[in-house]
Amino acid sequence: MTSFTHGLRGLALAAVLAAGTASLAYAADPMVGGAPMSPSKTVVQNASAAKNLTTLVAAVKAAGLVDTLSGAGPFTVFAPTNAAFDKLPPGTVEKLTQPDMKATLTKILTYHVVPGKIDSAEIVKGIKAGGGSFNMKTVEGGTLTAKMDGDKVAIVDEKGGGAIVETADVYQSNGVAHVIGSVLMPK
Repeated sequence: MTSFTHGLRGLALAAVLAAGTASLAYAADPMVGGAPMSPSKTVVQNASAAKNLTTLVAAVKAAGLVDTLSGAGPFTVFAPTNAAFDKLPPGTVEKLTQPDMKATLTKILTYHVVPGKIDSAEIVKGIKAGGGSFNMKTVEGGTLTAKMDGDKVAIVDEKGGGAIVETADVYQSNGVAHVIGSVLMPK
């Protein structure tokens, strides 16, 4: 079973697309990075437990966004894995986490956050209703576009880069996270 299929809790994507407004059955406390994710914890608390999200957590701390992402929300977070950050040119993460780069880092991180709680069923429904794409306004002010890439959801940034959703619908007390395989970049 692929991570995306697991993220959709075992339902066939074709059934989701055909139904348009699917009713998904969710597994309790899904695993991310080897750790169970609890819907009673915040985005930051859950991400801090996941071994594959340590770079994201360090970046959130460097940008001073811990309190914001621990707030009431709700937020939809497209959470890049450590492997996603590793795809950036060498030295990029180290440079971005320097104090003089805080504004740039904040812009990149808030580009991964959409106000509200948008789960995979809503994203897929939006893609279908939008004729193949679903736009989401980010906290940063830019736009992310969801599209289908075969049987997987891809999130496309304003520069044309994209990330595949690896694990969808990781519910938090203050929203939902979707784990992605690339870092998204605003204009």
